[in-house]
Amino acid sequence: MTDTLYIDCPCTSFPRSFARDYKETYLYPPPATIYGFLLSLVGEADLKAHLGVKLSVGIIDKKPVISRILRKQRHHKFGKKHMGTYPPSKYSKPNFQEILTDIKVVLKIDSSQESAKIKLDERVTIALSSPEQITRFGGLSLGESWALINGIRPYRETDGKINWLSKDYRGLISLPVWINRQNQRGTFQRFSFGEFNPDCWVEIQAS
Repeated sequence: MTDTLYIDCPCTSFPRSFARDYKETYLYPPPATIYGFLLSLVGEADLKAHLGVKLSVGIIDKKPVISRILRKQRHHKFGKKHMGTYPPSKYSKPNFQEILTDIKVVLKIDSSQESAKIKLDERVTIALSSPEQITRFGGLSLGESWALINGIRPYRETDGKINWLSKDYRGLISLPVWINRQNQRGTFQRFSFGEFNPDCWVEIQAS
């Protein structure tokens, strides 16, 4: 298991699964998003490469700042062969989107239940200690592709108190653990905040 990691992201959004024209955001980073972030960090394109990994997610501030911006969004999907055929205005229009600022995330990784030959926690350790051994592309983002992070490193006590997301079937925080890219359906889990405990571990499995 790796040490507790700290991620600093100045601006991001975690769009809710049901959001359409008005893009609401989850207040806290979903485990599904953190898993995708880690795959991007190690340069892994196969979403199922590290199924079985367990993640614990926490944040430094329980009340992130929400802002609302107006941005142009695409509303119709079409194949590449049609791109450029019609005026862009036909497929996009301005809409409001919620964004979060100054997000500080912490996480733990437990790869003991993985079947991969090289575990995700091992690959993360390599990526942080010897990044020249990792082959990846694009900026490292948390959430949407534009949401670049400031950095990732081991957590320090001076970073602040950690508020851990703990599984709680009566909790008021509902977050996706896995999203099926084909039908956009997902597996959700309810959470509440608490001290670190065994219920903080969430196993990533395809649904």
